[in-house]
Amino acid sequence: MGGPEIERLIDLLARLPGLGPRSARRAVLHLMKRREVLLEPLAAALEEAGRVIKTCTICANLDSRDPCVICADERRDGTQVCVVEDVADLWAIERSGAFHGRYHVLGGVLSALDGTGPEDLRIATLIDRVRNADARGGDVREVIIATNATVEGQTTAHYIADRLASTGVAVTRLAHGVPVGGELDYLDDGTLSAALRARRSV
Repeated sequence: MGGPEIERLIDLLARLPGLGPRSARRAVLHLMKRREVLLEPLAAALEEAGRVIKTCTICANLDSRDPCVICADERRDGTQVCVVEDVADLWAIERSGAFHGRYHVLGGVLSALDGTGPEDLRIATLIDRVRNADARGGDVREVIIATNATVEGQTTAHYIADRLASTGVAVTRLAHGVPVGGELDYLDDGTLSAALRARRSV
């Protein structure tokens, strides 16, 4: 076993998603063996990230600038706002290259079990953003709700849709169903039901 510094590093790494104590221990050993190539650059990058990364005051994305690069990009379609639960969801949609509008990160979902209510999420700022879009030089015409297909995600989507009903903007939801390349025999009942409900003309 290593000294307290190594144990602290293992403990901190073990708190990351997808890493348990064993994986963290292996990662620390690998970092120690490649100190100059990995450990020192990683430590410097973490220190710099901690200093410069901030939360965008418009959409709540993480970036080194505020507004973030997405909100500051005038080529983006300001008439569409995609609502996601977390920054990870925003990054996933961006990786697809399929969406060219703007985003709004809620910071979670409504959950009675976890005690998360509307006041704990960025729902009020979304409503304000949509209502005051014209005053800020924009015109939001569509809000795309891209919460996960969980009970909490669905509940959050319905709540947001109800709150936006009086604004006059179109509220849409990501389709759920058969994934590209998926075989029907391997899909669960819920996915098949959602695919049937979301069917369209061909």
